[in-house]
Amino acid sequence: MTFDRLETTLRLRGGHRLHGAVRVHGSKNATLPIMAASLLCDGEVVIKRAPRVTDVSVMEALLESLGARVREHGTNELRISAANLGQTRAPYTLVRKLNASFDLTGALLGRLGRAEVPLPGGCVIGTRATDLHEMGFRALGADVRGARGYLIVEAPDGLRGADVSFRFPSVGATRNVMLAAVYADGTTTLRNVAMEPEVVDLANFLNAAGARISGHGTDTIVIEGVQRLHGVEYEVIGDRIAAGTLLLAGAITRGAVRVDGTDPRHHGALLAALSECGVACSHGVDWIAADAAGARSGTDILTAPFPGFPTDLQPTMTAFLATCPGTSVIEETIFNARFAYVNELVRMGADVRVQMDSNAAVVKGPAELEGAPVEAADIRGGAALVVAGLAARSETEIAGLEFIDRGYERLEEMLTELGAQIQRSSGIVALAEAASAYETSTMPTVG
Repeated sequence: MTFDRLETTLRLRGGHRLHGAVRVHGSKNATLPIMAASLLCDGEVVIKRAPRVTDVSVMEALLESLGARVREHGTNELRISAANLGQTRAPYTLVRKLNASFDLTGALLGRLGRAEVPLPGGCVIGTRATDLHEMGFRALGADVRGARGYLIVEAPDGLRGADVSFRFPSVGATRNVMLAAVYADGTTTLRNVAMEPEVVDLANFLNAAGARISGHGTDTIVIEGVQRLHGVEYEVIGDRIAAGTLLLAGAITRGAVRVDGTDPRHHGALLAALSECGVACSHGVDWIAADAAGARSGTDILTAPFPGFPTDLQPTMTAFLATCPGTSVIEETIFNARFAYVNELVRMGADVRVQMDSNAAVVKGPAELEGAPVEAADIRGGAALVVAGLAARSETEIAGLEFIDRGYERLEEMLTELGAQIQRSSGIVALAEAASAYETSTMPTVG
C-alpha cells in the first residue's frame, strides 16, 4: 500500500564540477547563544549577519514568549530588547524543536534568578546530557531540581563566583555556565572548557556588552562578575560548518571552490584532512579554498572538540570520502547516533559500513554514486545527501528540507552560484507503507 503527500524537495542533477567563489552566511551556532545572551542586557541588542534559518526563527519566538521584543531589520539583522523580560518558564512546544534553547537556562538564571526550561530538543543525533550544566549551576550556588520534564534552577539570594572543572569540554555547558556567571558575585573560573569559535564569539559579545571575561579560546575561562550589561551592536562570525559544507561540495565534484567570509583558523582540521586526500587547499585573511582536481585517496577521521575535526562536518566528509580511492575510517566521538544518514548514502551507491560497537564507519571507494530519492533525518545528514547528489549520476531528490533549512540559509542558491544544478520542487510524493524498495544487501553492515 502507498499514500501520497504534498512535499517540498530539493532536486539535483549531479555530474557538474563546481567552481568559483561564494560568501557564507553568519554562524547559526554563534547567533543562537548570543540571542539567549541578549536577555542579560538592559539595552537594545543589534545582531548583524544573523542567518535566516528556521532555528533562529524558533529562538525569536522563544525570546518573545519570555517577554523580550524581537524585530527583524533588513535581511540579516535582529534587534532584541529584554527590558520587559518577566517570564522564567520556557514553553515546551518551542524548546523541543531546538537544542540551543537550553542556553536560556543560564541567561534567565543570571538575569532573574530563576529558570524553568524543558530538557533540550533538536536533531536526534545522540545523548544530550545536562549533568555538566547542572554541576556548574550548583557550583555557583543555585538550587537545581527536575520536575515533570523541566529543569528548574533557582538562586533567590544571587549567584556567587566559583571554581568549576568540567570532565569534558562541553560546548553547551561552557556557554550556559558562562552566561549565568556574568552576574555572579566575585570571580568564576571555568576549567576544561570548550574552545569552539562559537564559544569565543559568545564571550566576545558579552565583553562588548560590558562583561569581564578572559581566557576564551583556551581551556580556562575567567569571569569577573558585573552588575549590568548594556545594549550593543555586534556582528557574528561566519558559519564554519556551512563554509566547510560548501568546500566539500566543491571537492566531491573535483571542482575548485573558494568560500569567503570565514576565518581560516576555524578550519584547520578540515583543510588538513582534505590535504591528506590530495586536495590543494589555500586560505587568506577571511577565506578558504580547495581545488580537488588532484584528489587521490581517502583518509581517516576522528571527530573531536575544537580544534579537532568537527562532528557537524562528519556526514559531509563521509560523502566525499565515499568517492575517494581506498579505505577510510570515520570514528565519531561526540554524538552516539550520528550515522543515521548512512543508509541513504548507501542507497545512492556508497560503500559505507557502520560499526556500532565502536561508533565508527568504514568507507571504501571510489563509489559511482547514482541519483535516488532520499530523505534527510537531521541537519548535517541532510547536507551530506546534498553533497552526495552533486556527484551522483542522474537526478537526486531529497525530502526532509525542514532539517536542512534549520542550519543553512539559501543553500541551493549558494550552490547554484558555484554551478550546481539544484532547485526546490513541490509535488506529490508516494510513500511506501510496507516493504523497503531496496534489497537488504544494499544496507550497511553493522558489526
